[in-house]
Amino acid sequence: MKTHSITTTFIAAFLLLTGISSLFAQEKQIKKRIAVFVFDDKTDKSYRWWNNKGVGRGMSDMLTTELVKSGNYRVIERQELESIMTEQKLGLSGAVTPESAAKIGKLLGVELAVVGSVSEFGYKDDTKGGRIKGIGLGIKNQAATVGIDVRMVNTSTGEILTAENIRRQKSSKGIKFNSAKLSFKDEKSFDESLVGKAAREAVEDIVKVIDKRAPDIAWEAKVIMEKAGAIYINAGANDGVKAGDVFVIYKKGDDLVDPDTGLSLGSVDSKIGEVKVVNPNIGEGKASQCTVVSGKGFSKGDFVREN
Repeated sequence: MKTHSITTTFIAAFLLLTGISSLFAQEKQIKKRIAVFVFDDKTDKSYRWWNNKGVGRGMSDMLTTELVKSGNYRVIERQELESIMTEQKLGLSGAVTPESAAKIGKLLGVELAVVGSVSEFGYKDDTKGGRIKGIGLGIKNQAATVGIDVRMVNTSTGEILTAENIRRQKSSKGIKFNSAKLSFKDEKSFDESLVGKAAREAVEDIVKVIDKRAPDIAWEAKVIMEKAGAIYINAGANDGVKAGDVFVIYKKGDDLVDPDTGLSLGSVDSKIGEVKVVNPNIGEGKASQCTVVSGKGFSKGDFVREN
């Protein structure tokens, strides 16, 4: 009887935990939209990626990939980002300021922009030993260092949410033959190198910083149009939006600008109604069709915010 009771209790607990896990799995949080700009390369530019990218572009591409893999963000595609930058006549080689990033971010409809620069990337070694028939042989201490200055910008206000100096170092020690400076013939050789491992860890650190500060930024979308009683918004399944979600619609009011700093402090917006998502898969999941729950007078450019 006692064994039966314990077994029953265990099964009940297991089913309860499974149900809770299933519930959390079904909940899909709205994803913040983020743009990663090409990092400025402030190193000696002696290293190139296996695909001939410079260090600044290589590191920013690694960060973009990690953010996409996390599944927590809607990351703007590089091609779309560069297209807007070209239209705005901004350089694509890292000469991006927080101010210009905020401007581009608004045009792209993202909440968060990431800008930065690579200050360190390379090796330093110290070899002690002699030579055997013309071959250098000795105890070689080798260290790889990657340093990145990164800033997160709230595109709505232009405010720098955080500025971090990320620095990672990997080292090895052992008997090695002297060799020429490392080159990356492919992605595998990069990943297996000390500098590649340091770069990966630096990117992981940046993602942790973004994860920590992203909740401080309010998610926001916009009304695309109203047609035959349906409201279309520029956020869909790709942003974590699902059928049944209810959003509040606001009409933009006067901008509030700090007279001393020039930073935007938001605007005096008016709530004009609510809409409910009926189809979040418009435009391959980039937009949603909604029905009106309450209110009227919806038009292109109105703000869409979480309820």
